[in-house]
Amino acid sequence: MKMRAAVLRQSGAEAPYAVSQPISVEEIELSKPEAGEVLVRVIGGGLCHSDLSVINGSRPRPLPMVLGHEGAGEVVETGPGIRDLRPGDPVVFQFSANCGRCRRCLEGRPQICEVNAAARAKGDLMGGGKRLKAANGEELGHHSGVSCFAEYAVIDRGSCVKVDSDIPLETAAIFGCAVMTGVGAVLNTARIRAGDTVAVIGLGGVGLNGLLGAKVAGAGAVIAIDLNDDRLGLARQLGATHTFNAADPNLAEQVRDLTKGGVDFAFDFAGVVPALETGYSLLRTGGELVIAGLAPADSKFSFSPPQLVSDEKAIRGSYMGGCVPVRDIPCFIDLYRQGRLPIDALISRSVGFEDINEGFDRLADGSAIRQILTPHAAA
Repeated sequence: MKMRAAVLRQSGAEAPYAVSQPISVEEIELSKPEAGEVLVRVIGGGLCHSDLSVINGSRPRPLPMVLGHEGAGEVVETGPGIRDLRPGDPVVFQFSANCGRCRRCLEGRPQICEVNAAARAKGDLMGGGKRLKAANGEELGHHSGVSCFAEYAVIDRGSCVKVDSDIPLETAAIFGCAVMTGVGAVLNTARIRAGDTVAVIGLGGVGLNGLLGAKVAGAGAVIAIDLNDDRLGLARQLGATHTFNAADPNLAEQVRDLTKGGVDFAFDFAGVVPALETGYSLLRTGGELVIAGLAPADSKFSFSPPQLVSDEKAIRGSYMGGCVPVRDIPCFIDLYRQGRLPIDALISRSVGFEDINEGFDRLADGSAIRQILTPHAAA
């Protein structure tokens, strides 16, 4: 079938993207779903920093590629072997399908499935190869097995989770990345306990979800840190007990004084080395730094090994919030229904294809948190 899609052919374009236009909206060809695959009509796709990192070249991916890894839609057609989904079913995309058989899957960590990682690195689906072609017949890569910046997507069955129909799919879109990564890092990776002190560094869509996760878990102090004062204000509205501008030269000293020695957990959601350094500096003896932000591929972060030992500190990575999507997405949606994850406050606006480059300008300069591409909206 023919459809419109947002295609990235070259990374590293100069901002503003509204001028350089790194993303082109093209009419492309989408193949039918093969065995174990699903055709989905995309209702909403979230503009995320993971997309931006491919656009600006900080995390290279095989190009050309149809962007988009966070979104939601409705099932249109299923390939052979799919019996648990029907046309019309609402689904949320999740960007790490799993094989269920590799070592990582068997040890209960499907979010870092080795088979999926190999396919993702090539821009392929897990079933092998690509289902996207440009008008001239050139193959186009799949972004994290999803490519939801398009009117339709063919995905592996494991790349979507069926959800109830009572939540608007434009809202449900951000559960597949921002909510899972942020809330999951706190609840699954760190497993914070009631009364723990927490610092959340980087208040984008993922970081603010981390803040909300800390509130759900009953953290005693939730300290929000960012360079953007508007985001610090929003963090206070969402329940942060204290906020600090990251540019404050006395930040670490003030936080250690406030918490009588440092925080139990610091979460990096900014994906830059200064944020990692800040997070590590805020830890109390026995504290833990959880890194969920995706820094540029060539980044290096240093720390003192003797201090790591003597203070029994820990540094841990968190990919996709340590989530099992089929378990956690419905759970997080229930928390949203209860009013405990007020994610509507994080959605800045909807955008159409004609506005997608400018949308990434807003994401890059911090003037928007989450924008939702609505590919079927009239221009």
